[in-house]
Amino acid sequence: MGEITGEMEVEGGVLLLKRIHAHYKLRAAEEHRETIERVHGFHQDRCPVARSVKAAIDVTTSYELVS
Repeated sequence: MGEITGEMEVEGGVLLLKRIHAHYKLRAAEEHRETIERVHGFHQDRCPVARSVKAAIDVTTSYELVS
């Protein structure tokens, strides 16, 4: 589960998507936190969508463990 938010700006009279933030809510035991942090550290570089838009759109991510 997660939440995606975007921020738009007007440039030259055109509305452009400038920032995207993905916040993941992960159901995982605390004992897996180290693995989750490691994967979170590199997953954006291996995501086809993030890599496709990164030149034009600032993409950030965060996560939280939920029970």
